[in-house]
Amino acid sequence: MSLVLDPAAQDLLFREARTANTFTDEPVTEEQVQAIYDLVKYGPTAFNQTPLRIVLVRSAEARERLVPLMAEGNRAKTATAPLVAILAADNEFHEELPKLFPAFPQAKDAFFAERAARESAAGMNAALQAAYFIVGVRAAGLAAGPMTGFDPAGVQKEFLDDDHTPLMIVNIGRPGPDAWYPRSPRLDYTEVVTTV
Repeated sequence: MSLVLDPAAQDLLFREARTANTFTDEPVTEEQVQAIYDLVKYGPTAFNQTPLRIVLVRSAEARERLVPLMAEGNRAKTATAPLVAILAADNEFHEELPKLFPAFPQAKDAFFAERAARESAAGMNAALQAAYFIVGVRAAGLAAGPMTGFDPAGVQKEFLDDDHTPLMIVNIGRPGPDAWYPRSPRLDYTEVVTTV
């Protein structure tokens, strides 16, 4: 059985999509980011908790604060990407649950009264949303350069607060010259899937 999604779309989102390491200077507009979010917001999360929060780094001043917090190998590309997004988990997401999960508004207190439970749920579900975000960037015809090589405590201090945990930083834009490293191998179906 073949996939329903058009092969060109499959290539755009998955087979040909790569992590970009260089970018052109073409700007990424607010309208593009809004369109990406308006698409990926429909991805499922547990209890529809949607804990992902996004900080867009656009100003030169903010970029100067962010770049030193990146791992050495990530600094140049973060300094030159047209747009950088800090993806974070909101550990107080439960405050929105009565609105986001009206079928069971008591979920806020029944499951997420304790901070530890919220942090665990927020981290897992925001990471899931971060993956949707990357696919959404690709759907917009842009390249994403997601990175976890950064100083999380420094990013939290500079750009977030104690209720938000940084997960990854994503450079976004049109791919520049020599944007791609050679594709690394992937595991085959039989190495991953077990039927019981």
